[in-house]
Amino acid sequence: MSLLRSWQPAPAGFKHVVSVSLGASKRNAREEISVLGQPFVLERIGTDGDAKQAAELFRALDGRVDAFGLGGADLYVIAAGRRYTFNNVRKLVANAKITPVLDGSGLKNTLERDAVAQLDPLLNWRMQKVLMVSAVDRFGMAEALAQAGADVVYGDIVFGLNLDIPLRSLTALRRVAHLALPVITQLPQDWFYPTGAKQDSSVQGKGTRYYAWADVIAGDTHYAKRYAPRDLRGKTILTQTITEADRVWMKERGVARLITTTPRIGSRNFATNVLEAFFVALSGKREALSEQEYLHYIRELGFRPEINELSGSSGSGIHLR
Repeated sequence: MSLLRSWQPAPAGFKHVVSVSLGASKRNAREEISVLGQPFVLERIGTDGDAKQAAELFRALDGRVDAFGLGGADLYVIAAGRRYTFNNVRKLVANAKITPVLDGSGLKNTLERDAVAQLDPLLNWRMQKVLMVSAVDRFGMAEALAQAGADVVYGDIVFGLNLDIPLRSLTALRRVAHLALPVITQLPQDWFYPTGAKQDSSVQGKGTRYYAWADVIAGDTHYAKRYAPRDLRGKTILTQTITEADRVWMKERGVARLITTTPRIGSRNFATNVLEAFFVALSGKREALSEQEYLHYIRELGFRPEINELSGSSGSGIHLR
């Protein structure tokens, strides 16, 4: 297939992680790193929203790489202690018979919860107004923000369903997750999550005013950008997947501080699906790890949030210690 015409397997001795993404191909990346003496190739291949191409990539690379990431879609959502499966996404990854597929949901529930706690000395969450653009796909972060005392608006209904109904408590979020997720997971995910070209444009709507209210915009990068106003002066963005183009976008809109829940690897911060696949490949297992195992690797590798002050001329990155 054309997407693999110039594709190269990892060199001998390397472990190879490939994220197959429904997102834009211009965000593709390939990085070589060495962790605990084990060299890795971490790679992302975007299909610009083409589900058939994504399914074919899973078929073509199955058994040839150590772990797959699934980008631009969730296979599972873990919310309020329950796991919900997106049926159409399950069909999308069905061609992967040998290589495990990780969508990042397990890591979101551990790494991002941990990151919120680590950021409290810097941000003092009790003093922050936080807009979490979508919480059901990052329930660990949502719970951690509430437990840390932040004033949170969960935007799942506002942005996902275009209804001006902000959720202001974990109780309300859990109720909506319990009622809505069994239905939502039967629908095509691109009905409510930006894929392909939608990732490159912002639209104004019922939720725009909540950006002005918030001190911190938290959650998925594409979701946050999709509904953002032009003016984000003084805001902090807490997210995970970031490219250099995203940094430019944020600086142009006046974002004061960008915080990613993981450090930069090479030229970018890879998505949680890539990192979850990376941890699975590092472990040598062929399936998702437990929460305790993910936390073990997070601690062993010293993964901490990265803080980028964007208000200067070029921005600077620091790691929490």
